[in-house]
Amino acid sequence: MERLSEAALAEFTALRRDIHRHPELAFNERRTAALVAAQLGAWGYEVTTGLGSTGVVGQLRRGSSERRIGLRADMDALPIAEATGAAWASCTHGVMHACGHDGHTAMLLAAAQHLAQHGRFDGTLNLIFQPAEEGGGGALKMMEDGLFERFPCNAIFAMHNMPGYPQGQLLFRSGPTMASSDYATVTLHGFGGHGAMPHKASDPLVAAAAIVMALQTIVSRNVDPLQPAVVTVGALHAGEANNVIPASARLEISLRALEPQVRRDMERRIKELITLQAQSYGIRAEIEWRPGYAVLVNDAQQTARALEVAQRHFPADQVVAQCPMLTGSEDFAFMLERVPGCYLFIGNGIGGEPGACMVHNPAYDFNDQNIAPGAAYWVALAQDLLSTALSNH
Repeated sequence: MERLSEAALAEFTALRRDIHRHPELAFNERRTAALVAAQLGAWGYEVTTGLGSTGVVGQLRRGSSERRIGLRADMDALPIAEATGAAWASCTHGVMHACGHDGHTAMLLAAAQHLAQHGRFDGTLNLIFQPAEEGGGGALKMMEDGLFERFPCNAIFAMHNMPGYPQGQLLFRSGPTMASSDYATVTLHGFGGHGAMPHKASDPLVAAAAIVMALQTIVSRNVDPLQPAVVTVGALHAGEANNVIPASARLEISLRALEPQVRRDMERRIKELITLQAQSYGIRAEIEWRPGYAVLVNDAQQTARALEVAQRHFPADQVVAQCPMLTGSEDFAFMLERVPGCYLFIGNGIGGEPGACMVHNPAYDFNDQNIAPGAAYWVALAQDLLSTALSNH
């Protein structure tokens, strides 16, 4: 396995921490994108900027093969106030890299430098630096701007750090891997009145309470027990005074599923339940349904190839062939609907290790010890899949 030199590791650790100090939210990753583009250009990549607003693609061609792969990293941060106390903590109040996208960018840039200077492959390497993964759908925006028409790929891969697993451990899964995400705002329209005379009102708050409880039966009674799914009511807003029946109430709901059919069935059943439950209380329900990310499904063949590379270059105890599914969501799912590929994970730390704190937490930080193995894996994957030895696949 080709490893980063100590000098390169120090260089990309400093780069990761620089990006961490200057986090940028979805579609505003201008400083990060400019940094990425400058680095890639200096190493000899053909650089394209502005895809999906702030996305960057670096392309490197070697030899004459028509094999083409894509490696993707995300660049955006989250609207969270940092509480790590690190010397490289965010300089922007209320914004931080709480999901490790700074580390993903650093890993791929480290691999990009090594491949440009020492890479041995025959084919085309497309490095995709994507904006707005955190709910903005940056993957879709890049594809709308012609990502795969301009940079065709036979296969595509991405990697995400994962707290709760040993640092540097590589985790794979074939098939459904991360959940879909959908959101609903439900407005219940009733008829307000005096709390002392409820018979002269239609109480949307009582209907809301009944709906919250009824929604708990969706997963337990309408979804196959062997199929993971989540229904969460994250907010209920209604009324302001203890003696006033409000005229309306609002629910905010999120849903997750690991199978496309389960996702469709949940939507149908939830809409039915809310509408009819509201009617039973004399209330009218208005449902605003917002589709989110698709189920992320790893292609079996490409996942097997990606796993084979890891098993060839890393110790056996550092590779997990079939990790559990996750109910988090990821817009790389949309890229996998267009191009076969694999989304894998790299352990960020367990117990008292740095990086053990879960993502989307103010105390989270990417584990810099992952830059070396993460970059090494990208180098191995690119060289193995773009080598003549795999031309028969």
